[in-house]
Amino acid sequence: MSEPPQQPAEHDATGLDLARTVARSIGSQSRRRRRSDTARGPGSPQASGAHPDDRDPKLLSEAMDRLVEAQGWATEISVRTLLARWSSLVGSVNAAHSQPESYADSVLTVRAESTVWATSLRSIAPQLLARLNDQLGQGTVTGIKVLGPEGPSWKKGRLSVRDGRGPRDTYG
Repeated sequence: MSEPPQQPAEHDATGLDLARTVARSIGSQSRRRRRSDTARGPGSPQASGAHPDDRDPKLLSEAMDRLVEAQGWATEISVRTLLARWSSLVGSVNAAHSQPESYADSVLTVRAESTVWATSLRSIAPQLLARLNDQLGQGTVTGIKVLGPEGPSWKKGRLSVRDGRGPRDTYG
């Protein structure tokens, strides 16, 4: 059986029904657009915003700070930077006759120009240790090893004798 033909809806002369229909369709499109923009997420190349994100250029210092932190170099760099100011730590007179040689396993090794200067540095080692730990953080430097001057090496060339008597061999 056939259905009776539908009668057309009454015509609204004011056009309010048409306006509502258009407004609904525009509203749903803009909502769809907003949802699709947020669905892309902040990592998508087309998304942008007023707030900083990972795509923004970074300062070199910030990148270096992150690298130092990630590699665990912070303490080592702090010690090296502080030792570059050696004269301000030990005084200009002591610094003229000594220099830091190495820092390993929280022990600072200092080389003195002579045994007299080595003895002088050993006497101020506790104060120097306290000053280093104040500036670097407690426990960064646990000891200071002061070495005297190195003796001359009598080993010359590839064909030197191992465990030889050194310079006395030439004197008979």
